[in-house]
Amino acid sequence: MPVLGALADDFTGATDLATALVSRGFRTVVAVGADAATPERTADADAVVVALKSRTAPVPEAVADSLAAFRALRAAGCRRYYFKFCSTFDSTPDGNIGPVADALLDAVPADRTVVVPAFPATGRTVRDGLLYVHGEPLDRSPMRHHPLTPMTDASVVRLLRPQTRHPVRHVPLDTVRAGTAALRAALDDPAGAGTLAVVDAVTDADLRTVSAATAHLPLVTGASGLALGLTGPRPGAARSAAASRAGDPAAVLSGSASAATRAQVAHARTHLPHRALDLAALRADPGAAVAALTDFVREQWRRRPGAPPLVYASADPADVERHTSAGAVPAAVLLERALADLAVALVDHGARRLLVAGGETSGAVVTALGVRTLAIGAPVGAGITWARADGERSGVDLALKSGNFGDTDIFTTAWDALA
Repeated sequence: MPVLGALADDFTGATDLATALVSRGFRTVVAVGADAATPERTADADAVVVALKSRTAPVPEAVADSLAAFRALRAAGCRRYYFKFCSTFDSTPDGNIGPVADALLDAVPADRTVVVPAFPATGRTVRDGLLYVHGEPLDRSPMRHHPLTPMTDASVVRLLRPQTRHPVRHVPLDTVRAGTAALRAALDDPAGAGTLAVVDAVTDADLRTVSAATAHLPLVTGASGLALGLTGPRPGAARSAAASRAGDPAAVLSGSASAATRAQVAHARTHLPHRALDLAALRADPGAAVAALTDFVREQWRRRPGAPPLVYASADPADVERHTSAGAVPAAVLLERALADLAVALVDHGARRLLVAGGETSGAVVTALGVRTLAIGAPVGAGITWARADGERSGVDLALKSGNFGDTDIFTTAWDALA
C-alpha cells in the first residue's frame, strides 16, 4: 500500500517527481488521471503520482481535477500528500498554484504548508524569496516570454499572494541553514497557522533540511527537488525494467518551443533524420499530413536503423502564432493533436520507444495512447526518465521531457539509458 500520494499539474512534472521518488527508494507508479489511481493498480507501490493536465486549465477545472486526484490517493491508502508544480512556478495571476494549494489544505485538512520551487539540479534556486533560473531572476529568464504563462516577476511571494486566500510568508535561507530543528520551529510557530510559507533553498543540502523539517506536515507543495530529502523503504531497488529492447523502433516527438528544446532540436538535426511539422498542411488536411509523417518515420527506420527520427514543431514561438487566424484552431493545439495522432500511428506500426518533449505535448501523447499507468525506469537526466507505459497500448517505453529540461544532446543520447 502506498505511503505517499502526489499530484502533478502536468505529465512531465509527474514523471519528474516520480524519478526523484524512485531515486529515494520509493517504488513509484504514475497514474494518468485520478480514475487510474485505483487500489488495484497502486497496491504494490510505495508512492503514487497522479498526472494531471491542470497547469493551464481554468481555475475551477484545475481545482476539481486536483481534488479528484486527492480523493483517489486517499482511497488508495495514502495519508501524506505532495502537490507538485513546476520549478519555474508557471502560473497566472489567478492560478493555478494558489487555488489548488488552498483546496488541498481544506481537503487534507491541514492548517499550513510550505511552497518550495527550488530544484538546484535543474538550475532553479530561491533566495530572499526570489526564484532564479540558472542564476538569472525568473523575470529575466526565457520564462518571461513563455507563450502560455509568461513569468514577469521573480518574487514567489508576490506571485502567490493574488492566487490564494491564505496569508503568504517567507522563510529566509538563514533559517534553513540554522538546521532542521530551527526550521521546524519557525514553520510550526503558532503565528504561522493558516499560511503558505515560501522557503528559500539554494543547494540540495538546503532541500534535505527543508524535507526533514516538514516531515510531520500532511501536505507539502513544491517542485521535485523537495523529494530529494525523503527516504523510501527500498533504497536502490525501486526502478522498473524497460518494456523495449535495444534496436526497437524509436522516434523523437517535440512540441515544445522553449529555448532549451529549440537548442536540442538544432543539435539533433545534425545527427538524426528529421522533419518539421507543416502547419499549412495540417490545416488543409490533418489526417493526410500525419499519414505523410508516419510514412517518413517508417522509411527512416528502414534506411537508418538506430537513428530515431525527429519530428518537431516550429523552432520559433512567434512563427507558430503567425499561423493562427481569427476563429481558427490555435496553432499550438493543432501541433499538439498532430503529434499525439502521430504517436498512435507509430506505436501501431511498431514503435516501442518514444521521447516526447513538452508538457502539453506529453499529456496529449499519453492520453492518445490510452496509457493508464507509468512505471518509472532508467533515468536520463535531472527530471527526465524512461517509463514503461501500461494501458491500451502496452509494451512501450516513454521519456516525457519538460520543455526546459535536458542537456543539448538529449535527443541523441537518451537512448543509451535503455541499451
